[in-house]
Amino acid sequence: MIPRYLMDVDVNQLPRVEADVIIIGAGIAGLFAAIKAAKERKVLMITKKALTESNTRYAQGGIAAVISDEDSFAYHRQDTLIAGAGLCDHAAVDVLVQEGPHGVRDLIRLGTQFDLENGELALTQEGAHSMRRILHAHGDATGAEIVRALSEKALRHPNIEIWHDHFVVDLITNHGECCGALVIKPTGEKVIVHGSATVLCSGGAGQLYRYTTNPEVATSDGMAIAYRAGASVRDVEFIQFHPTSLCYPGAPRFLISEAVRGEGAVLRNIRGERFMEKYHPQLELAPRDIVARAIVSEMELTKSTFVYLDITHESAEMVKNRFPTIYETCMQFGLDLATDWIPVAPAAHYMMGGVETDLFGETTLKRLFACGEVSSTGVHGANRLASNSLSEAIVFGRRIVNKVLQLTDKVPLPDELENLQRKEPVHQAIVEKRLKLQKILVRYAGLKRNAKGLQKGYEELKRQMPIFESALTKREELEFANMLTCALLITRAAEIREESRGGHYRDDFPERDDLVWRKHVVFNREKGVIEERISDV
Repeated sequence: MIPRYLMDVDVNQLPRVEADVIIIGAGIAGLFAAIKAAKERKVLMITKKALTESNTRYAQGGIAAVISDEDSFAYHRQDTLIAGAGLCDHAAVDVLVQEGPHGVRDLIRLGTQFDLENGELALTQEGAHSMRRILHAHGDATGAEIVRALSEKALRHPNIEIWHDHFVVDLITNHGECCGALVIKPTGEKVIVHGSATVLCSGGAGQLYRYTTNPEVATSDGMAIAYRAGASVRDVEFIQFHPTSLCYPGAPRFLISEAVRGEGAVLRNIRGERFMEKYHPQLELAPRDIVARAIVSEMELTKSTFVYLDITHESAEMVKNRFPTIYETCMQFGLDLATDWIPVAPAAHYMMGGVETDLFGETTLKRLFACGEVSSTGVHGANRLASNSLSEAIVFGRRIVNKVLQLTDKVPLPDELENLQRKEPVHQAIVEKRLKLQKILVRYAGLKRNAKGLQKGYEELKRQMPIFESALTKREELEFANMLTCALLITRAAEIREESRGGHYRDDFPERDDLVWRKHVVFNREKGVIEERISDV
C-alpha cells in the first residue's frame, strides 16, 4: 500500500514556520491566488524550482473567454461540454464561462499585455471552439507574458514570501483537516510549515510520459501528496496528448500551438496527403483527442514516426508576426515555419483529472484547496477544450481565495506522524527507474489502451513499490515516489473504465458507453475506489 508519509520525521524536533496561507506551486494558479490572498493575509509561496518555471510559462495558444459581441456564454458552454464528452460538471462549466471575462480583466489590471488589433483585444480561434475567443500575447507567448506580469507583482508584494527551490514532501493533517506541510530546503534541512489553509497549485503530470510538452517540474507531486493525505483524486485516466509537438532529431518535444491550425495550417502524412477529412468533419480543428489518434493512425499506416504540419500557404510576414516563438524555435533546428512542412507527433500535454474539488476549489480534505492542472473541478470532463485551462486557474483561484479568507483559526499540528522505521536506502539509480516508468506509461497507458496492456503495465509498476519502504533523502527519489503513485492510479483507472471517451481510448472497448460509464472513477487512500454518477443531463 502507498504509505501516508514518504519520510519518517519527528515533528517535535523540526523547526516550524507560521503562515496564514500556504501556496504550493507557481504558474498562473499559484501566482494569481497568492496576489489575491495577500490583500488580507500573509502568504507563503513554495516552489520547487524558479518562480517562472511552470506549465503556464509554456502555454502558447492563449486564454479562452467570451469577449466578442458575436460570442456568448451559451456558445462557450456548449463548446466546453461537447469537448468534455459527457463528463463535465455543468455547474463548474457555468462558473468558468460566466466568470472568465472578469478574470481576464483582472489579469489586464495586474499588468498582462494581451495583443491588440485596431485598439481592441485580438481574438483567435482554436480547435473545437465555435467562435474566435482566444486572447493571446506576443503572438504565441501568452503563458510567458502572464507569468511575467504576475511574478513582478508577487515579488514586490510585502505580504508574499517566496521560497524558491524548496520541495514539499507531504501535507500534514490532524483530525481530518490539512494544517500544513513538511518541506525540504535547498540545504537539505527539513521544516514544518503551519497554516490556516493550503492551496495546491503544483501543475500537471506530463513527465510521467517519455514524450511530453511539459517542463521537468511536472512530476505529479501535488496529486500524489494530496492522495496520501486523504483527499480524493478523480478522472486521472483522462490524459490529453497534444497532437502537434515538434518531432525532429535533436529537438525537444516543443509544442506547436493549436492556434497554428486555428489560423489555417493543415496536417499531411509523409506522402503529402491531407487526412483529417477521414476522421472528423471539423478537420484539423477537431477535438485534440481525435486529432492525436488520427495522427497516430496515419503514422501507423505510413510506417512513420511523424506527420507534417503545413502553413506554407500563409505569407512569411503573417507567420513570423503571429507565431514568433514557434518560428524562432523551429529556425534553431533548421526548419522554416513559413516555407517548410514541420514534422510533428503527439506528446503528453495535460491531465484532465486531478484532486477533486467543489465549486470553491476545496478538496474532500478540509482546508486543502487545489487550483489549476492539479485540480479536478469538473470543468474539463473527459477532454479539455483548448485554452480553457488558464481561464480555469484565474476563475477558481479567485473563488478559492474568497473561501480561504473566511478561515481565521488554525488546526493544531499533530504530536507525531506515522513512522515506518525506514532505514534501507534506494539501491537502483533513480534515472533508470524513472525512464522505465515513462516507457511503461507510453506503451500501456498512452493514446491507445487495452486490458491486457494495462494489466501488464500495472504489474510492472507494482514491482517498483519497494521504494515506499526505503529511506528517501534526495529530491529525485521523492519525485519518483510521487510519479509512481500517480502512474499506479492512472493505469488502474484506465483499466477500470471499460469504454472509450475523450482522452481515454480503449481499442478493446472502442465505443462510448453512457449507459454504464457516464460517471467518474475516484480514488481515495482510505476508502478505495469510488464511482460517482454524473448528475447533470
